Amino acid sequence: MHFDGVMSAVISALAKAFGQLLDPAVVRVLIKSVLVTIVLFGAFGWVLWFGVEALLHWALIPFLPEDYEGPAAAVFALFLTVVLMWLLFRVIALAVLQFFADEIVAAVEVRHYPAAAANAKGLPFAQELGHSLHGVGRALLYNAVALPVAAVLFFTVIGAPIVFLVANAVLLGRELTDMAWLRHCEGNVEGNPVSKFERLTLGGAIAGLMLVPFVNLVAPVIGAAAGTHLTQGCMARRNTGELDLA
Repeated sequence: MHFDGVMSAVISALAKAFGQLLDPAVVRVLIKSVLVTIVLFGAFGWVLWFGVEALLHWALIPFLPEDYEGPAAAVFALFLTVVLMWLLFRVIALAVLQFFADEIVAAVEVRHYPAAAANAKGLPFAQELGHSLHGVGRALLYNAVALPVAAVLFFTVIGAPIVFLVANAVLLGRELTDMAWLRHCEGNVEGNPVSKFERLTLGGAIAGLMLVPFVNLVAPVIGAAAGTHLTQGCMARRNTGELDLA
């Protein structure tokens, strides 16, 4: 598929995804995924609070007045939680979304691709959990590889964000289209028909949305829906012999 065709397909997929945000099935998944993500970060912050309080009490008690641990730990824990939310939000949100991904993909297919929905095979709980954990592993690996490169480019101001944006574009493009492909792969897990350029373009768009406050909460759901449209489009072209796998 040529550049114009890729951009047209991705823009169309994103537009359809935004158009289905008020679908009750999508809203249910959106609420669940956002709540689980917030709870996870809240629990992480709570654990940090007690950990930082213990560390301060052990390390700095000779230098600070009594009863400082609680307020100081709360401030440090809040700061660290905010920083880690910025660094790890994509990882956690993607992991949570993958756990509920089948519901989003099913909602898109039922509305737009009923024939495909009828032939789809829903993923069992164990498989959903496995793909979610694999997704977390890949996300951590991609960001770990990007980290030293970003560190080198830190003082260029925009270099580090661009490195993470590209790394997460590659990651998200694969994960968001695999979510739909796994329901129809018939055992060919690695046979995702969406081209690398389409995946990179979609992943870049969603990675960009994840940088926008509040929009980042719905970005993974939009990405899963858009990934379903791209996958279904590629499957249809493959079935008619029009698919370009380059």
